[in-house]
Amino acid sequence: MRVAFERPAGLTDCPTHYCPGCTHGIAHRLIAEVITELGVADRTIGVAPVGCSVLAYDYFDYDMIQASHGRAPAVATGVKRALPDRTVFAYQGDGDLASIGMAEIIHAAARGENITVIFINNAIYGMTGGQMAPTTLLGQLTTTSPAGREAPREGYPLRVAELLEQVRGVAYLARYPLTKPPEIGRARNAIRKAFQTQLAGKGFSLVELLSTCPTGWGMTPREALRWVEEVMVPYYPPGEFRDGPEDPGGGPSRKRVG
Repeated sequence: MRVAFERPAGLTDCPTHYCPGCTHGIAHRLIAEVITELGVADRTIGVAPVGCSVLAYDYFDYDMIQASHGRAPAVATGVKRALPDRTVFAYQGDGDLASIGMAEIIHAAARGENITVIFINNAIYGMTGGQMAPTTLLGQLTTTSPAGREAPREGYPLRVAELLEQVRGVAYLARYPLTKPPEIGRARNAIRKAFQTQLAGKGFSLVELLSTCPTGWGMTPREALRWVEEVMVPYYPPGEFRDGPEDPGGGPSRKRVG
């Protein structure tokens, strides 16, 4: 019998700890597939901070470093500068990257650090109890916004890709949901482009992945996928925001794809 589908070489056989319906596992698989295809598995180093991503080192069969909360871009910067021949990626959630780690991600992008960041946006603090995150949508119920997020009280949700689009030093920037196969395919292509950007020495790259958190949202896995498509995607539109670094004269090289 021919094997049609198996675990990528870059993943271990460790049983998953993620909740049923969580799409972290899909993100892991896409990263592992791309790294294997690019032939850089033996020189890849990953950095995972605090949050649901913290146990990524159990699943990725690469050298992995755990960073303090929000500091993955700073740690990845140090690794890449010390070992420029390595392929370095940070794997961060929204509560990590868009809150305590906002300074790190902005300045790594502004410096054009030649690293790749995979940003998991599930609009909530997943591991620590389902609190409101910087990406929590208006009206969304969380343990710290039990009546739903309101702009006058908690402010507006941050659009990280749109924020980083304005930063010189960003060479590749994209966002896609991990819902249906076509979107997952687009996400995979974006992850591949992000790593290729690093391998070409072009600078900072980030791929934002709209992910589910059925437990934190109080939904079934199927309801959570539908919520991503119907609620998250309209506020966080998919597409490529930057494809190529800015030219020396300051003009951006952008390609917006809906």
